Amino acid sequence: ICVFGDSITKGVVLHPITCHYEIIKTNIGQFLGLNKTRIQNYSMFGCTVSKALSLVQKRSNELRNYQHVFLELGGNDCNFVWGEIAEDPGKEHLPKTPLVKFKELYRQVVSEIRSNGSNPIILTLPPLEPNRFFTWVSKGINGDNILNWLGDVDMIYRWQEMYNIEVMKLAATMDVPMIDIRSAFLTKNHYQDLICADGIHPTNEGYNLIYQTISEQYPNQTAVTV
Repeated sequence: ICVFGDSITKGVVLHPITCHYEIIKTNIGQFLGLNKTRIQNYSMFGCTVSKALSLVQKRSNELRNYQHVFLELGGNDCNFVWGEIAEDPGKEHLPKTPLVKFKELYRQVVSEIRSNGSNPIILTLPPLEPNRFFTWVSKGINGDNILNWLGDVDMIYRWQEMYNIEVMKLAATMDVPMIDIRSAFLTKNHYQDLICADGIHPTNEGYNLIYQTISEQYPNQTAVTV
């Protein structure tokens, strides 16, 4: 298995006391019952779909060595430069990857993996917690201006959800197997308890839920071939 994704698939958590980012120490293969399976994780903190495409192209010659390539992208693409919004909320502000460009580049990632002899599997985006996320990104800058630009804090959730919807639509239209980790969170009555103080990264318990969901859904995808 090979993985291309952002800090979620890298296993980044926010320490509740130091407020520093750390990487959880979890044997993913063991958790998934794949002790004899080699897992190569190329996930990067802050990775966008354009960066993932570049990484996939760079590693194209080795992709055929992996039966499946996991993809978890979109969380950074939908993000904004909040400092610029705080300074000038009346100006037009674009996300790091506009939605149309996001769809186009994600399709290229999937096609690149397939053309190099492997089978992509798409992971949906875990939900963020909008109130914590707003508090986190507005530290030290004008939060009132950001809120004025957003309209309401829940817009943060809705905006990220649009990217997740496009991920699901892409999986359907390109016939890519999908593992739905988002629904695993949203079925919990208090999914917020599984999200760190920054509103975006899962807690240790949140990661356990992600790995449990993959372990339950991944076996259904193993029959997929090129």
